Amino acid sequence: MADLGAEVIKIERPGNGDDSRAFGPPWIKDGAARDTRDSAYFSSANRGKKSMTLNIALPEGQAIARELAKTADVLIENYKYGDLARYGLAYDDVRALNLRILYCSVTGFGQTGPYRERPGYDFMIQGMGGMMSVTGEPDDAPGGGPQRAGVPIADIITGMYASIAICAALAHRERSGKGQHLDLALLDSQIALLAYQNTNYFATGVPPKRIGNLHPNIVPYQPFRCADGDVILACGNDNLYRKFCSAAGCPELASDARFATNGRRVENRAELTRLLAAIFKKRTKREWLQVLEAAGVPNGPINDVAQVFDEPQVKARGVKIELEHGAGATLPLVASPMRFSETPIQYRQAPPLLGEHTNELLRALGKNEAEIARLRAQKVI
Repeated sequence: MADLGAEVIKIERPGNGDDSRAFGPPWIKDGAARDTRDSAYFSSANRGKKSMTLNIALPEGQAIARELAKTADVLIENYKYGDLARYGLAYDDVRALNLRILYCSVTGFGQTGPYRERPGYDFMIQGMGGMMSVTGEPDDAPGGGPQRAGVPIADIITGMYASIAICAALAHRERSGKGQHLDLALLDSQIALLAYQNTNYFATGVPPKRIGNLHPNIVPYQPFRCADGDVILACGNDNLYRKFCSAAGCPELASDARFATNGRRVENRAELTRLLAAIFKKRTKREWLQVLEAAGVPNGPINDVAQVFDEPQVKARGVKIELEHGAGATLPLVASPMRFSETPIQYRQAPPLLGEHTNELLRALGKNEAEIARLRAQKVI
């Protein structure tokens, strides 16, 4: 939302702030290349925000939060169900102050249902929501067993759905003048992310299993071991498969009735994979990438993160950006993948230091320096 131009105020606990500030090492460096108190993890999700420390356990802290809510367009909270009601900051409390506010609750299990009071974390949601049942090698394969995704995918996708919901609710408010309560749950979002794995189950009544790097519905759509590394082959339709067979010097596999259509290739996956594996081992990774690219067959290497940022396409797109951090160093970050022809994203500031904007925001609420000093002395901020 900050990338898209919103003023985003991040309310944090005095002293420690957002838990993810401590999710290190590695840590952000200051101007002298020393570790700061903020993790690299925190830097991945907090650029463009203003940090305000506020103790909402105290009545004065609650009052300041309500002052901010009076003029806010959106309030996003990720407390457990019902927690903010204890501080006079539930949806009904805030709506009484601002009928136009969009109040977005992000929880593990949502505002309804028997699990609504449970805490939720990404790892447990990946397991509970089915992600780990379809991620990883089969149990009887080397290294087999359930695997979580390498990033907190349930957290990330719930945030993405929340952003979309907020934009839709803003559009509705422009027409109706009405705010509303948005209820986003990690479990709901993780299940939605299973996409065709859900509908495969609905169609067959059989829950999908882990099949490693294979695709349940497309063949060949997998990595193959070359003479010196791995290449991903992605033949998403029959035409691409025929192009591949021609480029790879095995046109007979395109005309073979067992493999002529995707449906038949899925049915005969094991035999086709065996034949293609032998073919790929005859050339190097670089040779295969060149052959497939020349033939217009989708392909790619399996890069580590350093190799990702060395890709010419990644450099040309400006995916890596740098912002000046409040600790005095330049901080590398990843650009937004959204590109706009008329309203290009402006990266206005790096992730904030804890409480970096507290005084600024309190002044905007009409607090004078003496009041701010008193609030700080009383540990409200």
